[in-house]
Amino acid sequence: MGDVVIEVVDGDLNPDALKASLHTSGSGAVVSFLGIVRDFDDGEEVLRLEFDAWKERLEPVLRSLAEQSKELHGVSSIAIAHRVGIVGPGEPIVSIHVASPHRKEAFESCSWLIDELKSQAPLWKKEVKPSGMAWKAGLG
Repeated sequence: MGDVVIEVVDGDLNPDALKASLHTSGSGAVVSFLGIVRDFDDGEEVLRLEFDAWKERLEPVLRSLAEQSKELHGVSSIAIAHRVGIVGPGEPIVSIHVASPHRKEAFESCSWLIDELKSQAPLWKKEVKPSGMAWKAGLG
């Protein structure tokens, strides 16, 4: 257990195991976010997402965001995991858990983290549908 836990996962992501890695001593709240692959987007079936990453930079960027959020929001522990590679409908893409003495700061931290992850993490996704493939705009 630690103050910041970061995992880059090429395979199954286990949100419960990640949450168990939080340091919760002194905490009164744990707020979690789980992002999953939609099975339909714009009225069409999604077969899978393919995540490409600058793997050498992904873990340090996620760690830096977690450290920034601890400082900004006064939370005690953060655990983040993000998938790379192929992720199917209904499967987890990203899991974020924040432990904090108070719920307000935990919610603020978790919300800030997913927004910053989507804008800063060196991740790109390709959406695969029956009609074809398309890289989605922006990071994350």
